[in-house]
Amino acid sequence: MGCSTPGLLMVTYVEKGRTRPPMSSNEPSLPHHRLIAYGVAKELLVAVVKAQIRDAELRDQATGAAKSTALNVAEGASCSSPKDKARAFAIGRGEAGEAAATVEIAALLGAAPQAAVAEVNAIAHRLCGMLTRLCL
Repeated sequence: MGCSTPGLLMVTYVEKGRTRPPMSSNEPSLPHHRLIAYGVAKELLVAVVKAQIRDAELRDQATGAAKSTALNVAEGASCSSPKDKARAFAIGRGEAGEAAATVEIAALLGAAPQAAVAEVNAIAHRLCGMLTRLCL
């Protein structure tokens, strides 16, 4: 279940000298729990929900894409081959872009606040950078 290339996931384990705090010894630890990118993907999901998109179709699209982002990051972390990891992280990157674009379209149509676009785009930008490095 680990990465066959030791330095590959280090990009998301350590960011600006910080590491993720260890999980409680009572909690099971899975590969995605060690990824900062997984935490950022969860932040993206929360920001998309917080955007309170009023158009039901766009809300479902944005929420689904944000959920898929986090799930693909978790899947990539659990893959054993570098090729499978890269595929899952690339799909997650695409889903993050879709979530951000959907919030942007919703705001353009007056179905979401413009402030939500800035927040979602900032998180998606950060996450896409991480996932791009994980795909290499």
